[in-house]
Amino acid sequence: QVQLVESGGGLVQAGGSLRLSCAASGGTFSNYAMGWFRQAPGKERGFVSAIRWNGDNTYYTGSVKGRFTISRDNPKNTVYLQMNSLKPEDTAVYYCAARRDYVGIKALHYDAEYDYWGQGTQVTVSS
Repeated sequence: QVQLVESGGGLVQAGGSLRLSCAASGGTFSNYAMGWFRQAPGKERGFVSAIRWNGDNTYYTGSVKGRFTISRDNPKNTVYLQMNSLKPEDTAVYYCAARRDYVGIKALHYDAEYDYWGQGTQVTVSS
């Protein structure tokens, strides 16, 4: 059983940066692959980024490659999303998610693969 709490969202101008954090409790953090998803008004929830249990493998949706960086600090039970060069189309509620990792894990871009979700944090990018 895992609980996730996101923080770090806010209002930023286009071209600016934000760093989101997701603090985990209630489980062995290093056993889990972690993901970030986002949902904009009127749109479905979509994949942003994911990271394997030890951080050796990371994944990004094409629209954020080169701008966003996912990382994790297992001793702190925390995953981060560094967001640079933000655009108005990045405006959304950002959600942290977790699922048990295993050898050969696939489809971390698919939200149905995740078992635990945080409450979300709002990111608003003004033009």
